[in-house]
Amino acid sequence: MELDARLNVAWRTLWLTLGLVPIVAGLDKFFNLLTNWEMYLNPLVPRMLHLSPAGFMHIVGVIEMVAGVLIFTRWTRFAAYLVMVWLCAIALNLITQGTFLDVAVRDLVIATGAFTLAKLTEVREAGVVRESSGAVAVLQQPRDRLA
Repeated sequence: MELDARLNVAWRTLWLTLGLVPIVAGLDKFFNLLTNWEMYLNPLVPRMLHLSPAGFMHIVGVIEMVAGVLIFTRWTRFAAYLVMVWLCAIALNLITQGTFLDVAVRDLVIATGAFTLAKLTEVREAGVVRESSGAVAVLQQPRDRLA
């Protein structure tokens, strides 16, 4: 028995999106083509860490790119939880400033998508699905994953 194709489409969509977007956003922390990322940063953070805002954003960019790349590896579930926590931290940063609350809400919604990817990955990796009749079917492990 194969995993329901609808679940595969949902998993693949989240997998691709939550892998590519952090990589693109992370790269842009070095170039600021999409936006000036420093405007979203609480000014207290770089002062507490004794870093320039640009230096802090470069570190953020590297972390985001690593998280995005990890989504495409066998550590998808771990990486999805990492992306979820990361997005919640970004939202918290914005909420503490009292600015960009719309972006904070958007990031919390994307964090929910990352949580969903982690849970769908658990189902795929377990290879077990309970059918509505209560019967248990063992599924083949997905072979279409990178590394």
